[in-house]
Amino acid sequence: MPIFNFKDEDALGKVASVDTTNVVIEVENVEQLKRLQVNHLAVLQSSRPGQHLIGLITQVTRKRGINDIINDGISEVASELNLCRIALIGTMLDRDGNNQNVFRRTLESVPEIDANCFPLEGENLTNFMRTLSSVSAEGNALTLGKYTLDDHAIAYLNGNKFFQRHAFIGGSTGSGKSWTTAKIIEQMAELPTANAIVFDLHGEYAPLIGKGIQHFKVAGPADVEANRTIDDGVIFLPYWLLSYEALVSMFVDRSDQNAPNQAMIMAREINQAKRTYLEENNEHDVLKHFTVDSPVPFDLNLLMSRLNEINVEMVAGARGDKQGDFFGKLARMISRLENKISDRRLGFMFKGGAASLDFSWLVKFVTSVLGSTDENGKAGVKIINFSEVPSDVLPLIISLVARVTFSAQQWTPAELRHPIALLCDEAHLYMPQRNMADSADDISLDIFERIAKEGRKYGVSLLVISQRPSEVNTTMLSQCSNFVSMRLTNAEDQGVIKRLLPDSLGGFSDILPTLDTGEALVVGDASLLPSRIRIDEPTNKPNSGTVNFWDEWQKCVKDKRLLVAVENWRKQSIQ
Repeated sequence: MPIFNFKDEDALGKVASVDTTNVVIEVENVEQLKRLQVNHLAVLQSSRPGQHLIGLITQVTRKRGINDIINDGISEVASELNLCRIALIGTMLDRDGNNQNVFRRTLESVPEIDANCFPLEGENLTNFMRTLSSVSAEGNALTLGKYTLDDHAIAYLNGNKFFQRHAFIGGSTGSGKSWTTAKIIEQMAELPTANAIVFDLHGEYAPLIGKGIQHFKVAGPADVEANRTIDDGVIFLPYWLLSYEALVSMFVDRSDQNAPNQAMIMAREINQAKRTYLEENNEHDVLKHFTVDSPVPFDLNLLMSRLNEINVEMVAGARGDKQGDFFGKLARMISRLENKISDRRLGFMFKGGAASLDFSWLVKFVTSVLGSTDENGKAGVKIINFSEVPSDVLPLIISLVARVTFSAQQWTPAELRHPIALLCDEAHLYMPQRNMADSADDISLDIFERIAKEGRKYGVSLLVISQRPSEVNTTMLSQCSNFVSMRLTNAEDQGVIKRLLPDSLGGFSDILPTLDTGEALVVGDASLLPSRIRIDEPTNKPNSGTVNFWDEWQKCVKDKRLLVAVENWRKQSIQ
């Protein structure tokens, strides 16, 4: 039976004005007007039988009309005009085929003038929210918490649409972003064949444990010395995995007047070094088709030797030997390359040893890092700790993992493809606005923009997480169709979210600065209802870095803390 059973005498008022998505109600019952709250729900009679329209109250107004001033100077109130503006957000159908009480995010009709409007409260609200929850829960849905409107109704998201259409989680420091992300990760990890990579820049998701979760870290100096491998949860990302453009951005200084020559020589010699490797390892099938961007190992010592030869090359001339075309023009690039190789912080690129130069290394790497839960008994949610990666190459290295992921999906036959999600924490650091990007950022942006635009075709999803939406690349945000926005206090950040919401819900974002910690505004394809939701507590809380200063200042200071800090700083490792 229908969940709504309104009586005409319970009406809030009647429709006075209608446009495409907004309705103005003339409120007759002043007592009910006083109870109305912005961002609560209302129900309107539809022009079609068996349907009700659901709307969000965006404005409540009380106006008094005043007659002429009477003789004694006292004004007389003659009339009142009480108005309520409502943004239409969907339709409640009493029956849809064999299903009863179905809510749709569509508007098949608009209310007629003088149609009744009812506040959605009490038992009607409970029944409506229960219907939303039961419908959304079908098919192992994703849950975030409880609706603020009704704390007995569970707020479910459509897991398919949440990842198919990309998503954004944002909020100021301490608003609950990491908490929300941890809640989502925990539910992903429970799925039988989950597949996701979490870019953890500060190690804050280390407390997340479980059968479906596996932790990796990008090798630091101590890991290199200890000869740790991927079986120990330590990842090396060898230089030969980088694309040609990425290698040039690392080793060639664009301000150098010889930069074009250096880039050309780099392309030629890398191509030749890869050819030599394939010939020596009898990989004749790959030899026929490889390019400078193919993920083929090559000997860095061989490359350095060739660059040095070219830099001092003498050629025959009319009057004896003369300097070659590139004599001395590669010196700065060679010096830059030598500095990178000797930098112990970059050991994960240059100190992987013989294992990382083996032709089978890439297969082992993608199997470990891109495999789902049921493949080789590995966990499906891989949390990669990038905390020991130098900040100047961080965008390049994170985008390298993203490129490997996208390429693996792209080159997998469609019938064998298994979807994977990339959870991009602190996204503003490697997905900045174009006008704020340097050469390393440009490489990263190109990769992530391509994933944002084309990832859906190959089963790659992005979950963009940032405390500064205004600093995140606009192309990335424009491709997101789901928004989980926590408290935002900065006007620029609020403006970004407001511009991304539908016009009829633009005012909904005005509550962003007033949200409580752990509360979120959820809008998008995955949510049946644009909602204010209180996020449930995750089983294992991330190390979000929130320190109780006043309490800590009343405790004893830990012994040798600064001595340990200095030692770790010098070793460039926290163990």
